[in-house]
Amino acid sequence: MAVRVVISLVALSVALVAACSDTGSTEPPAGTPSAAPPVSATPTSTRPPTSSPSNERADQTTEPLVLAIHPTRAAQDIDLATANRIAQGSLKTWRGFRVVSSLREAERSPTTLAILPASTVGPSVRPITIAGVDPFKDPARYPLRTNGPQPPAQVIDLTIGGDVMLGRRVATAAARTGDVSRPLRAIGPRLAAADLTVVNLESTLARAGTPQQGNDSFAAPPGVLAGLRAAGVDVLSLANNHTGDFQQRALIETVRLVRQSGIQPVGAGSNLQEAARPVVVTRGGVRFGFLAFNAIGETPRATATSPGALSLRMPPRTGPLNQGDLAAITRSIRTLKASADVVVVIPHWGQQYTHNPVPAQDTVATALTQAGADLVIGGHPHWVQSVRFPAGKVVAHSLGNLVFDMDFAQQTQEGVLLELTYWGKTLKAARLTPYVIGADFSPRIVTGTRAEQILTDIRTAG
Repeated sequence: MAVRVVISLVALSVALVAACSDTGSTEPPAGTPSAAPPVSATPTSTRPPTSSPSNERADQTTEPLVLAIHPTRAAQDIDLATANRIAQGSLKTWRGFRVVSSLREAERSPTTLAILPASTVGPSVRPITIAGVDPFKDPARYPLRTNGPQPPAQVIDLTIGGDVMLGRRVATAAARTGDVSRPLRAIGPRLAAADLTVVNLESTLARAGTPQQGNDSFAAPPGVLAGLRAAGVDVLSLANNHTGDFQQRALIETVRLVRQSGIQPVGAGSNLQEAARPVVVTRGGVRFGFLAFNAIGETPRATATSPGALSLRMPPRTGPLNQGDLAAITRSIRTLKASADVVVVIPHWGQQYTHNPVPAQDTVATALTQAGADLVIGGHPHWVQSVRFPAGKVVAHSLGNLVFDMDFAQQTQEGVLLELTYWGKTLKAARLTPYVIGADFSPRIVTGTRAEQILTDIRTAG
């Protein structure tokens, strides 16, 4: 966008800001799985429709004029007076950010702040809030505006978290408090604030068989489901290398208990048809479809007649990339795309204890997005890994641990929530929100220097 165009937009925004005084705050080769029909859940969204700004003229629509920074910078908030100075062009730098008018510069440089109409912005940059108001979460109350298309009435927030392990020492410590879900309580309100929340449950909920991985066999008490539900969790991925830790009966019982709790399980089941069946959840008229697979092994591969996880054989753990497995999953994605507006794929993959994805992850992620996946959100490495934004989509190789007892390294106690905002079917923002797991195994949101350090690890990952 040419600078002269942005200046003309800014001039209009300043006039509109003077009339827009409401700046209240918000919280910053095995089978053909695609043959299975998706499970569908359609709860009513609790978010009220967004209303139009009262100061708009009948013959003119406006949109937010967004201040945006690199997606791997920590959340920033700015006061309205300073935002006005940036919009007027009288403030060229702010908190070390250089003010620009180019989306591309903000995507590339972690030290730039771009001024952009909301209609030109997507998940590849991070919006700044003004006096606590987010331009995409609450566009009607956002005070900095310009001529442009009216934002849609429906705003939908989707939050995706990393690996949750509520067994072993986590379970022992929680039991001492009398609350088996205690590690979820600190971050629970943040998760529950979204319209739709998804995490990976890295354990069974039953001990019906012999432990398969010694001390690394994870089983959580079934009572944790109430805590996950209270934290707003709607979908649980069970496609990982620990769902089979206590053999087949425990796996089947875990799937049953999750479904009985009202949470939708995805990625594992009593046979391949169940493990490969997507889940579709509707919010605000938008259909979100979920598919999950395990590439690490250990949990058995589901077959036509035996329980397990939907699986993809690939480096570094389960051999060379199996093109038959990948073809089956991409067929499932294409089928799901016909019944879902947004397709989310949750792979359990990669190398542990590194910020760098293995090359096969990029190869598979490209195949998944080309088949129709809108979000590819991975787990298993236990460290955060790189995030990229191909053509308005999001590929996050690992969000890190969300709840785990891996307190032997700083990196295993760090992670990010992926907090996404949709305007109808269109992804407008993808925020990486850092947290640190404490001595009580509870994750807590962090800001400032610690947040920047975690996000720098993502930005500099290979």
